[in-house]
Amino acid sequence: MSNTVADKLAKKTRKKAPAKQVRLKLVYVDFWSSVKFSFLVSICLAIVGVVSTILIYTVLMQTGVFGKVDELFMDIVGEDNSLMKIIGFPQVLGLSVVVGILNVIVGTALGAIGSLVYNLLVRVLGGFQLGFTSN
Repeated sequence: MSNTVADKLAKKTRKKAPAKQVRLKLVYVDFWSSVKFSFLVSICLAIVGVVSTILIYTVLMQTGVFGKVDELFMDIVGEDNSLMKIIGFPQVLGLSVVVGILNVIVGTALGAIGSLVYNLLVRVLGGFQLGFTSN
């Protein structure tokens, strides 16, 4: 039986310090910070949208879904009209880029409007109360 200092320290139960809590109110959101943040989030979502559109288009082309839909379309409309002229890869890519750019503009504007509305409502409602702990 060895009674070393390390054994004695291991057996001692360590008392936990009480968790310190801090309550703060969020009473102001900086306009330019929210515009920059919403711009970056919108850029990320636009990139995800373009990449996912390309992946979905590629999967649908490789599985032959577009070929079957094009055959059905040509049977209904006529042999000289092809759906693949309308939904070719350049058209789909161009449309997804345009939608991504519009989403960046709208997302940035919504972030700016959201910060302005929050800053106006804080004057009436007092803001959000947030709690933080040290642990």
